[in-house]
Amino acid sequence: MSKIPTNLQQLFWDIKIETFDPIVYPQYTINRVLELGNEEAIRWLQEIFSELEIKEAIRSDQRLSPKSANFWAIKFNIPLSEIVALKNNRGSIS
Repeated sequence: MSKIPTNLQQLFWDIKIETFDPIVYPQYTINRVLELGNEEAIRWLQEIFSELEIKEAIRSDQRLSPKSANFWAIKFNIPLSEIVALKNNRGSIS
């Protein structure tokens, strides 16, 4: 049985959903939901992971798109200068 709700499984098309445990792969899970999820997916994410874990993923995941990284930094009140995805190979943030 999958640990990902049925209505969110389409976000994880590239993994074997039946055996995937989001807790074991927090960075991947958080990134995928922040990039592609809707409000329902975000609510699920916040039930599974603490705000601290989500903020750390926003700060450190260089795979986040600049658009998503910027949005979530603002939403979670994280200084843009702390967001790796906005620095690496995309120029420096002032």
